[in-house]
Amino acid sequence: MRLGVIKTAVNLDPSWIDFDLETTLKDRLGKPVRVANDADIQGLGAIAGTGVELVITLGTGFGSGLFVDGILVPNLELGHHPFRKGETYEQQLGRSALDTVGSKRWNRRLEKALTSLQNLFNCDRIYIGGGNTKKIVFELPPQVKIVPNVSGLLGGIALWRD
Repeated sequence: MRLGVIKTAVNLDPSWIDFDLETTLKDRLGKPVRVANDADIQGLGAIAGTGVELVITLGTGFGSGLFVDGILVPNLELGHHPFRKGETYEQQLGRSALDTVGSKRWNRRLEKALTSLQNLFNCDRIYIGGGNTKKIVFELPPQVKIVPNVSGLLGGIALWRD
């Protein structure tokens, strides 16, 4: 999502690409509207607001949001970035991968991904949200925390802070 316009739609119909969601909703509802991607919203409800904080969401796909001192770094799409074996984070860690390779291999991949992302961003904290967090079976590093789905609701409220 960029300035209210959907830029990628890997898990949606291709007709969503370049769709101006913000303007469409504002025009149809006749009310002010703010839109953001799901990982960004989850992050707004989860972060502490200090340092470098990375949010990843594990669900149908692999979402990501990066924050520096509480400010969102816009347009991060880590899910589509190459990760390992010629595949992206989403291909290796999305729901389809979990179903295909099973929990044990998926967890090993996630451990590698967390190490890679920590090295890449030198994060103070990494937050993991989404439905597939319940599939995590290894001990997370101290700077990594699973956040509840309610963080997404809190993030929706936080989106309206000015």
